[in-house]
Amino acid sequence: MAELLKGAPVAGAIIERLIARAGQLRSRGVVPTLAIVRVGERCDDLAYENAAIRRCDKIGIAVRRFRLEPDVDQDRLLEVLEEINQDKGIHGCLMFRPLPKHIDERIVCQALNASKDVDCMTDRSLAGVFTGKGPGFPPCTAQAVMEILEYYGVELEGRHATVIGRSLVIGKPVAMLLQAKNATVTMCHSKTRDIAGICRQADILVAAVGHAGTVTPEFTNPGQIIVDVGINSLPEGGLTGDVDFAAVEPMVKAITPVPAGVGSVTTAVLCKHLIEASERAAV
Repeated sequence: MAELLKGAPVAGAIIERLIARAGQLRSRGVVPTLAIVRVGERCDDLAYENAAIRRCDKIGIAVRRFRLEPDVDQDRLLEVLEEINQDKGIHGCLMFRPLPKHIDERIVCQALNASKDVDCMTDRSLAGVFTGKGPGFPPCTAQAVMEILEYYGVELEGRHATVIGRSLVIGKPVAMLLQAKNATVTMCHSKTRDIAGICRQADILVAAVGHAGTVTPEFTNPGQIIVDVGINSLPEGGLTGDVDFAAVEPMVKAITPVPAGVGSVTTAVLCKHLIEASERAAV
């Protein structure tokens, strides 16, 4: 039986530290504040928003919500972001994506000040992930992977880590974060030849391909640690990851479950980024 790397204790440890830091900010007259921009009412956006607000309330982070209709004009959305940029009382912004098709998402994303970009939606923030410099933050999900590995004491230096997936949201950023910790990183994707054989050599395997059941026992070895980033809906209801959990779990050393794994850490990371942005602004 593999060790289950559950997200709840990781998130709990992060939140405990953030409560103290938020208290220190408030004692100096700084109220850490997150802006949430949501266009329309997608169910998954609402669920994440509610979870983020609950976390913020517990920590002592104020939330300002900007709720816009699905047919909102792009210029109006840009006005909202400029309002957030100019408001010194707002320290970070989370904007739900994808945006409606009539809006140019790239233009809108680049309009946010990178210093308030707590979920890496601007090119400047993404550049910071690759260079290790800059005012932005890594994507919350990619950072959540790193938080889990650190909490459970997984040594990264000199280890072979393989990432399945090359998106700018998870795959590429998490590969850079792993490399920054001196892991040797291999990236795989849909065009990789003998992907199972390559993954089988990994000490640490991060599955971020976005397809249920991609990782099977053929991808694994007995000493392997797997972080499953995938969140896929099942036809009968419920969620599953990118890993065939039932088949893989007995074959590896440790694995994150889905649900209750990486996803449960992302809102804690969002709050961590917000507190860090607040501290930077208060200097």
